[in-house]
Amino acid sequence: MKTSIATVSISGDLSEKLAAIAAAGFDGVEIFENDLLASDASPAEAGRMVRDAGLEITLFQPFRDFEGMPEPHRSRAFDRAERKFDLMLELGAELMLVCSNVSSVSLGGIDRAADDFRELGEHSAARGLRVGYEALAWGRHINDHRDAWEIVRRADHANVGLILDSFHTLARKIDVSSIRAIPKDKLFLIQLADAPQIDMDLIYWSRHFRNMPGEGDLPVRDFMRAVAATGYDGYLSLEIFNDQFRGGSPKSISVDGRRSLIYLMDQVRRDEPEAAAGLPEIPDRIAVSGVEFIEFAASEAEARELAAFFRGMGFRKSGKHVSKDVTLYRQGGINLVINTEREGFAHSSYVVHGTSVCALGLKVENAAATVERARALGAEIFSQPVGPGELTIPAIRGVGGGVIYFIDQTSELRRVWETEFVPVAGDDAPQDASLTAIDHVGQTMLHEEMLTWLLFYTAIFRTRKTPMVDIIDPAGVVRSQVIENDEGSLRLTLNGAENRRTFAGHFINESFGSSVQHVAFGTDDIFAAAAALRANGFEPLHISPNYYDDVEARFGLDPDLADRLRAENILYDRDESGEYFQLYSPNYGEGFFFEIVERRGGYRGYGAPNAPFRIAAQKRHLRPKGMPRA
Repeated sequence: MKTSIATVSISGDLSEKLAAIAAAGFDGVEIFENDLLASDASPAEAGRMVRDAGLEITLFQPFRDFEGMPEPHRSRAFDRAERKFDLMLELGAELMLVCSNVSSVSLGGIDRAADDFRELGEHSAARGLRVGYEALAWGRHINDHRDAWEIVRRADHANVGLILDSFHTLARKIDVSSIRAIPKDKLFLIQLADAPQIDMDLIYWSRHFRNMPGEGDLPVRDFMRAVAATGYDGYLSLEIFNDQFRGGSPKSISVDGRRSLIYLMDQVRRDEPEAAAGLPEIPDRIAVSGVEFIEFAASEAEARELAAFFRGMGFRKSGKHVSKDVTLYRQGGINLVINTEREGFAHSSYVVHGTSVCALGLKVENAAATVERARALGAEIFSQPVGPGELTIPAIRGVGGGVIYFIDQTSELRRVWETEFVPVAGDDAPQDASLTAIDHVGQTMLHEEMLTWLLFYTAIFRTRKTPMVDIIDPAGVVRSQVIENDEGSLRLTLNGAENRRTFAGHFINESFGSSVQHVAFGTDDIFAAAAALRANGFEPLHISPNYYDDVEARFGLDPDLADRLRAENILYDRDESGEYFQLYSPNYGEGFFFEIVERRGGYRGYGAPNAPFRIAAQKRHLRPKGMPRA
């Protein structure tokens, strides 16, 4: 599989773009004309820059408003083409994209366009070049790849072929099965892009909202299955127009791009094994059954404060690590670890972020296969020296820099707690709060990073993404989207902050980067849990009494239930499937918090309607700027 990306897809000047594209592992690059025109490098120098980066120029584009023009526009179009051919020879580009005409003076007619391309084929052949025709979704006469193929077919020239762009086909909901009949030697290049499903003007949608395959809602997988059925084995190239990407990190976006192509073609290989023969084989997406543990990095002093927080929620000190300053706290099926080591990854994380979640442990079907798939998808493998009595636990770096460990039941890893920890009897054991499992983990990042996180999780793990939800903060909007498995035993809520004045934005700003902002524990009886927490001295987040007057009326709650909710500061939500109860801790540090939830019936949401009231309460409890934590 040969991969390419258009320079228009990422930010930076030409040299920065080429460096990022090469570092991500791409084989080729599409040179977008504006990137060349904005560069001080001559075409010949730019071509050398590409080759010095270890890349091949897969395409020079775009050439606009060519076919079906009346005179004198037709002659001028051929003159422009000759000048572009001169430039391509200097650049070292062999293929030029011609997009379908949008000019108001252009004339329709399949045969007229075919005649123009037959003649252009003669011009390009004389230079040893080729041209590829692409149907723009908003083309004046040609906006369907089937019509573009008919023009190429009638032109009948070896140097004229078809370029297919998934966005233009899928945005117009054109049947992709028609691609299967196109001879592979007439497919000169395949361009790929996804997009969120939005009802808007096609040009605006295309120019501002495209994203990587797997990040949007278009059936790019079906499109690529049809391409694979032709036997096409040329370049797969990304052409992404996205405002966030243009302002983002070229390195990060390039890595996302190549990851998206590997993920896409892995899916296609499984769907079309004969048609996609020769593609690299990697383990399938990995099933995850839940969160095995959460590890916090802390100083010794702050570890005592955090341990008191745990105790208030009913967690018991259960083990000490055999060789490190690491302590285990347990309740139900939940394992929480506090790491106060003064060297290693956890300490480095503490130095940068303060007391925070530095690692997650996920329960997977096969830990070794998980690392193998993650490596193939460009994830960074994590390792550090193993001390006496420790196991080597497979791990990778997450998108935000944290570590994700993998625990399975098919190796010695299943006995990690017995092997690495010595049981201890906790003094003054708290009352058990009947917390059973980790319901979900909330990770907070900048909004422009969300697509990276979504792609990372869905490409590696057997998970799905839910529709995006707007969380209303008094200071703005936070975009929230969930990654979850079919069973609901793994739920990761991704919350993208658009400004630093929101509660989520404050957390990112004060903790110096994206991280886990909250952990939600599940219980089968929220009121019993609240009583146990109260007995342990736990003080819940105080919710405004006004909320309960409204929720009682809105849902028609029994007054006794509303009174119980009010007394315990429990929030309530309901949908057609079931009920949801939420109890929050006060803030820890600069916005980290815990949540206790009970799901009744088939409720699958996260209490989004309650978020404005929860956030308002949490903001009231933030420390005034400059005040030390007590």
